[in-house]
Amino acid sequence: MNVSHQNTDNLNAVISIEITKADYQDKVDKSLRAYGQKANIPGFRKGKVPFSILTKMFGKSVRVEEINRLVSEALYNYIRDNKLNILGEPMTAEDMTVDLDAQDDFTFRFDVALAPELDVKVDKKIKVPYYTITVDDDMVKRQNEAFLSRFGKQVSVDESTDERDLIKGSMVELASDGTPLEGGITVESTIVSPNYFKSDDEKAKFAGVKKGDKVVFNPSKSCNASVAELASMLNTDKEKAANVTADFEMTVTDITHLQPAELNQELFDNVFGKDVVKSEEEYFAKLREMIARQLVPESDYKFSIDARAAIEKAVGDFELPDAFLKRWLLATDKERKAETIDDDYSRMVPDLKWQLIKEQIVKQFDIHVDDNDLKALAKRVAASQFAQYGMTGVPDDVLERYGNEMLSSKETRSRLINQATEQKIQTAIKESVTLNHKEVSMEKFQKLFETAE
Repeated sequence: MNVSHQNTDNLNAVISIEITKADYQDKVDKSLRAYGQKANIPGFRKGKVPFSILTKMFGKSVRVEEINRLVSEALYNYIRDNKLNILGEPMTAEDMTVDLDAQDDFTFRFDVALAPELDVKVDKKIKVPYYTITVDDDMVKRQNEAFLSRFGKQVSVDESTDERDLIKGSMVELASDGTPLEGGITVESTIVSPNYFKSDDEKAKFAGVKKGDKVVFNPSKSCNASVAELASMLNTDKEKAANVTADFEMTVTDITHLQPAELNQELFDNVFGKDVVKSEEEYFAKLREMIARQLVPESDYKFSIDARAAIEKAVGDFELPDAFLKRWLLATDKERKAETIDDDYSRMVPDLKWQLIKEQIVKQFDIHVDDNDLKALAKRVAASQFAQYGMTGVPDDVLERYGNEMLSSKETRSRLINQATEQKIQTAIKESVTLNHKEVSMEKFQKLFETAE
């Protein structure tokens, strides 16, 4: 067997694999004998089928299978051993013809696309803006109000003073004349929250309502005729709720109001942990620090966009093996159409070029991800997920257990490897380029994206 390759240009090559009968026949004979030991063929005992019969019955298919296996191994071993940096996958040469029935010796030819050689150097010569978002007083105020609500308590009150109050009561369906509808829907007990009403007119009917009041409103209008919401509000099934359009009279039996937490040590401990903060001044300073940390990912995201643009500009434009890649995309994705491949491909080119640049950055900084990196990232992801449900300060062993469960999934592990690699690339870029630090308000920061678009 002989394997060689020849460049047709800087971005395309052909790999040729020449094999003779001697390269594969022993493997074919061995496979046939192994098959004969297991095959159940009428008229013969298992393991006693004559080799000539096996060859006649299965020789052709086994021969094809062994040739394909031999060629595939030779192709990918050659690419690996010769360190060919290819794009996509090798494809059978369009002008290659092979007759597996008539030939014993073969020459298989494969077209391959070669990645362009890039001169990528990320250093201080590359200047990238880094925007730090200013934490203003309104941000601190909103965050404080959020914590006051989160750690507040529900109390029963006589009168509603907030549209977020929960109104509990009984309901009865009304006829067109405003009297209870005979045979209509009666709800012994339900809870409504005007804050979630879709109609401002219906919401206004509950303003200042008191215990014992009777309120006439239209449940259907309050939720834009959402069958699921109606069924829940009226304690009935969806089929019945779908036909409800009438007004209802609700007799208020109770009002639950969220009483915000007080600005005291109990709140400080709930938010930041026991005795971490001991005064209002420290509390608001910590809030400001916390918000600033939460805004860092926003700044980093904008930096990643600007850094990519700056590095791409420094590298300059470069060509890709366009014809091959379009052919490969059509062959490997049956959903793609020949008439749209040019448009599809043009949309993919920017990200493909950036991916090739990133591969060079990985080499420049010798970036790799090990088990410790994955475990640390998995714990951070677990902590973030807990935080979404308001659970902070989760013990380290719990985070580690959840992280290990994530890594046990092959799909999740692969995703985390990609995420960790991406983070290391961004860190390497951030530490190596020249950062032009700029402080901006949130409003101006958001407008930076509008300008980019």
